[in-house]
Formats: sequence, structure tokens, C-alpha cells
Amino acid sequence: MFRRREKRFVTGFVVVQAQPGPGGAGHWHGHAFGLKGITEKLDLTAEQQAKVQPILDQAKPQIAAIHQEAMQKMHTVTNSTLSQIRPMLTADQQQKLDAIEKAHQDMLNARKQLHDTMED
Repeated sequence: MFRRREKRFVTGFVVVQAQPGPGGAGHWHGHAFGLKGITEKLDLTAEQQAKVQPILDQAKPQIAAIHQEAMQKMHTVTNSTLSQIRPMLTADQQQKLDAIEKAHQDMLNARKQLHDTMED
């Protein structure tokens, strides 16, 4: 029973941690969480686009700030949860968890590097 819960937790941890972090993973902030896609699908005229763009531009930093704050809170909760669970794990399980965390951090670093390169 414990192993099943442990496996679900680690899986959930990986899923949660795989979410884009602040300033990372693609250009989500540039699209204001799909608002740009909506405007493209609506086939807006040039005049409509000119009116809509400033609204989208105004929303971007607000959405980015909300996203960053949420990611920081999730990171804090995840770290707290893992610090409580870690003592319950065997040495082998702790090593596996360390490897999962390292792989996740490596992925985030690679995404950030790619994002930074794309911005240049």
C-alpha cells in the first residue's frame, strides 16, 4: 500500500515539477495563455488586431506575474512535502528521488537555456 502511494506521489511530483517554471519553457508568456491563439482563430481584421494588441500586451506581465507566483508556491509546497517524505524512504529510494529531482532540474535548465537563446 505504501509503495503504491509513494509511486503515485513521485509520479505526481514529476508531473507538477514538469510544468514550466518562471521564465522557462517556451513562449507561454508571449501568448498570454492562449489569447493570441484565440485572436488568430477569430480572423481579426488589421483594425481589430491593432485594437486588441495593446490589451494583450497589457495582460502579459500580469499573467506572467501570476504564473511566477504560483510556480514559486508550488515549489515551496513540493520541497516541504519531499522533506517530510524523504526520511521514510530507504537509501535506494532516496537515491532514486535524488535522480528524479536532478533530471527535472537538468530539464528546466535546458529549457531555460533554449528559451534564452531564442530570445537573443
